Amino acid sequence: MARFIVRAIFAAFGLALAAYFLPGVSYDTTATLILAAVMLGVVNAILRPVLFLLTLPLTIVSLGLFLLVLNAGMILLVAALLKGFVVHGLLDGILAAVITGFTSWIGGLVIGDTREAD
Repeated sequence: MARFIVRAIFAAFGLALAAYFLPGVSYDTTATLILAAVMLGVVNAILRPVLFLLTLPLTIVSLGLFLLVLNAGMILLVAALLKGFVVHGLLDGILAAVITGFTSWIGGLVIGDTREAD
């Protein structure tokens, strides 16, 4: 549970950076931002694996670039579900996904990976 909270904090930081740098991404309050990060984590844990499998041929053909669109779709879904968190369009979603993905990657480096090696 603690790892999820730390990952949500890094995702919230990424979303805040995206809102700072991208005019098409905004949020009302800090509570909205944190809730958006938690919702993004839940959506990524539940829905993203299914969509990844369904879009695997397109991901292979695009040499993995379609994953950016998939990640943007997750952010756009959270924006559609959460009042106060706004993402205008696919391009802003893709750029927000890049920024959020980078900060989440940094967060993964900070908290480490607890999976055992085979």
